[in-house]
Amino acid sequence: MRGKKLLATLAISAVLFAGCGLKSGEAIIKVNDKIITQGQFDQEFDKQAGNGIAKAFGIDVKDDKNSFLYLLIKDRVINELIVKTLLDEEVTKRGIKVTSKDVDDAVKEVIDKVGSKEQLNAILKEHGMSNAQFKKDLKEEVKMRRLAEQLGSAKVSDAEAKKFYNDNINKFKHPDRVRASHILISANRDEIIAKIKEDPKNKNLDTEAVNAKVQEEFNAKEAKANQILAEAKKDLTQFAKIAKENSEDTTTAVKGGDLGFFAAKEMVPEFSKAAFSMKPNSISDKPVKTQYGYHIIMVTDRAAAGQEPFEKVKDNIKGYLENQKQIEMIDQLTESLKKNAKIEYINPDYDPANVQKGVQDSIKNSAETAKKVKAEAEAKNKKNKK
Repeated sequence: MRGKKLLATLAISAVLFAGCGLKSGEAIIKVNDKIITQGQFDQEFDKQAGNGIAKAFGIDVKDDKNSFLYLLIKDRVINELIVKTLLDEEVTKRGIKVTSKDVDDAVKEVIDKVGSKEQLNAILKEHGMSNAQFKKDLKEEVKMRRLAEQLGSAKVSDAEAKKFYNDNINKFKHPDRVRASHILISANRDEIIAKIKEDPKNKNLDTEAVNAKVQEEFNAKEAKANQILAEAKKDLTQFAKIAKENSEDTTTAVKGGDLGFFAAKEMVPEFSKAAFSMKPNSISDKPVKTQYGYHIIMVTDRAAAGQEPFEKVKDNIKGYLENQKQIEMIDQLTESLKKNAKIEYINPDYDPANVQKGVQDSIKNSAETAKKVKAEAEAKNKKNKK
């Protein structure tokens, strides 16, 4: 894997490991004089396998270590571990250090961007990340920033920013937008059914009985939403306070339910239809039901379709382009370090060449299986027609 991928994801998920136990402490790869252990691989593999498509479909990637998906993640993790080891070595060689104060300053920058400490905590909770892990990740990001700074200037001129603006003018156009706040009373059918079935008292319920309980839950949620709506209608200036106290959308609740400006296609249809039919400083007549539950919506502003002026977005463009330059410099450094590194695959199972062979074999086997299934289906159809 290239350094570009590593730097681009450091802010979210830095690769920090600590082997424990006999197996986890086993050396699998040696990079120059540094060892990568089984424990380090397992920890990062679990992190990556627990996200994305596999998690969404409830697939346990580790069930089949010869599967295409398992081998694909394995190949990516191996390369990420090697890249991180090389970059860590370079950081040490250059004497780059990051203090607790540096990390605290970085945390403050993030808080300023998201709006408040409470908002940051809500975001971390939503993504299942502890404050301690978040700070570790930020420490890694600060290291990479400082490494990039030593590699050369990433300063972007006004002319470069303006050229990017002109070349990507459509990115700065926006459709009609609405600014709204909401209070969510969660009511997801699948989650309600799962909760009902988890209760031992309900283990013998048939489908009809389960559906009846689901409807009861929906009725209770709707009644609660209507009660909160009635309270909010009494005084719209108290909407933010009521949202903080009652909304089950934890990410926006800390901001008084504020969703900011959004285009119609950015929200689910039912929500957008209601919000875009309302005038500023008005509240929905009734709770709006979506797949997430019941929403009490208050529209606070509207903005007609238009284009952001260059001066308004100039600083954001510069920040983006500077980051791209830093990524490219880290990328080039990484390629150079890999080219000159002595990499020994102590356990041949972690040699990328062997992993890639496994990927190709998996693709070939899948194609042959599909071909066989198709042939059997065609033969069965011919037999049925006779």
